[in-house]
Amino acid sequence: MNKFSISHTSWKCQYHFVFIPKYRRKSLYGKVKADLRDIILKLCKYKHVNIIEGAICKDHVHLCIELPPNISVSNFMGYIKGRSAIMIFDRYPEYRSKWDQKFWATGYYVTTVGEITEEAIKKYIEEQEDADKQADLIR
Repeated sequence: MNKFSISHTSWKCQYHFVFIPKYRRKSLYGKVKADLRDIILKLCKYKHVNIIEGAICKDHVHLCIELPPNISVSNFMGYIKGRSAIMIFDRYPEYRSKWDQKFWATGYYVTTVGEITEEAIKKYIEEQEDADKQADLIR
């Protein structure tokens, strides 16, 4: 199992994110796409976030990352979308006036990525109850 450590914590937290430009405009191509790739790599490196896989399509971005537990999912997305928008606007000022100073749409999609299924977790918890008759299941 590949896991990381910070302070007194071992972790393996993987997430799959999808986010889109405002109005799902097909604007992520050419030089913007290359610049956005560099921006995302730089921002993730700064926060010590490992990118497992990523793709920038014309109208959306996929990121599969390993996010340390000391960074919340919503804070990370706010950071990535906010900082990348500022950097894109610095490089392409015409996008600022065109889309009311917002580059990304408000929401995003996120899901966890794991090697353990829900059934395996339930079985493990139930086995813990069998091993320690004092334990109470939380359901």
